[in-house]
Amino acid sequence: MGNVLGMNKIMDDQLAKNQEFMLKMQTMTLERQLAMQNVMRERMMATQIARSRDLFYWFASFYSLALIGGIAGFRHTRKPAAIVPLVPLTFILGYQADMAFYTKIHRIQVEAESILKSEQDLLAMPGGVPTVETIDQARRARKDEERAKSHQLFL
Repeated sequence: MGNVLGMNKIMDDQLAKNQEFMLKMQTMTLERQLAMQNVMRERMMATQIARSRDLFYWFASFYSLALIGGIAGFRHTRKPAAIVPLVPLTFILGYQADMAFYTKIHRIQVEAESILKSEQDLLAMPGGVPTVETIDQARRARKDEERAKSHQLFL
């Protein structure tokens, strides 16, 4: 009888150790997934900033040509209509420069944090957060539609 109780205690200890090990593994896996997602987010942001800089270089070249052409046209005709298009182009160039080299990204992040803190209602998903049941229902409905279509093809 004492042998059976000893075995139960050993099995309970093993089960507790196994559960602790599983919890540690799940925690480590989750931490790795979060780290990977953060690395991917950083890479995507770096790519967006690089894209903004490339777009800025192209737009700055276009703006330079438009500026030279506008000034030449103004000198030739003495009409301000030649340089009027430079006004909106200047705003666009400033926006691109701010996005590519200055603090626009930081201001966007600050605004996003503000929205997360004080305007949660704007972030709600239409129809609510999907559940396993709703996903399964949609999957079954799609399969039923496919079966009906394939059945119609054979008729």
